[in-house]
Amino acid sequence: MRITVKIGSNVLTRTDGSLDVTRMSALVDQVAALRKQGIEVLMVSSGAMASGRSELKDMVNGKMDAVDQRQLFSAVGQAKLINRYYEMFRDHGIPVGQVLTMKENFGTRRHYLNQRNCISVMLDNGVLPIINENDTISVTELMFTDNDELSGLIATMMDCDALVILSNIDGVFTGNPNDPNSALINQVEPGKDISEYISTVKSGFGRGGMQTKSNIARKVAMEGIRVIIANGKRENILMQLTPAFNGEKTNCPCTVFLPADNEVSSVKKWIAHSEGFSKGAIFLNKGASEKIQGEQAASILPVGITHYEGHFETHDIISIFDYNGHKIGVGRTDYSSEEVRMAIGKRDMKPVVHYDFLYLE
Repeated sequence: MRITVKIGSNVLTRTDGSLDVTRMSALVDQVAALRKQGIEVLMVSSGAMASGRSELKDMVNGKMDAVDQRQLFSAVGQAKLINRYYEMFRDHGIPVGQVLTMKENFGTRRHYLNQRNCISVMLDNGVLPIINENDTISVTELMFTDNDELSGLIATMMDCDALVILSNIDGVFTGNPNDPNSALINQVEPGKDISEYISTVKSGFGRGGMQTKSNIARKVAMEGIRVIIANGKRENILMQLTPAFNGEKTNCPCTVFLPADNEVSSVKKWIAHSEGFSKGAIFLNKGASEKIQGEQAASILPVGITHYEGHFETHDIISIFDYNGHKIGVGRTDYSSEEVRMAIGKRDMKPVVHYDFLYLE
């Protein structure tokens, strides 16, 4: 079994913004115990900002803007964070490796496969991958929403059986978690919309919130991976959740997003998470819209396209819209925008987006 464990900023950070080393050590002990059970673990860990902030709290230039602070704290904190992990896991005889990545690195199939190969080599040689966004050089508009999004990409890229998202609350509630009338949602069926229960408020030190977690969880679950949202501040949380990795019952409070019973190819998994890299869009007529959303697999042909937007090249990611202007998917185009312009409405031509490179939402 292979799982990805995402440890959020609110789990590793104390109320004063400093790194909670005690909590960090407890989670390391649990990951080590999971490995002894034969479970492969990939860690997506926040905490670099908190680590850097606490290291430099008496030395910071007050004239820095938010971007400068993020870069400075991350540069210093990432070194400190990975060193702590290195020392803690060394006590268990577990070697660790650091993987710093950016959203751009998931934008092309070549970079995507290079990252997957790097992590695969680490796992094959008994090295525990510890993954984080490289905040020192990530451009704000191209940053991940937060590490929830990154963990979803890693879980699907590495064909994990489960994704565990550790936050500072027990899961998704029917209302405000602090309201005694709110109930924890224990289980979410594939494709079920629970947006009515999701608060858009962000908490603590993380960039995202429960809305981000829920959206990522639903998408990852639709690709056949079980997703568990739980409270990383609970004692022995990962050991309590272990039965849930296999779909068994656990008495530990959490929200489990059940995996869809379908096979999704590696290419489609990549495309599913590539919408942020869309270079343009194509719009379909009614017939083409209904056909590609029907039960039989279908590619997008020039004859079914009414118009396009943007400038894109062959093999770029583009968005797909139906005849009502609703976004229905993303895909990798086999045409440039200029070639689409010349081919619109024509018959007997190769697909603009082949079914194998099309992901429908």
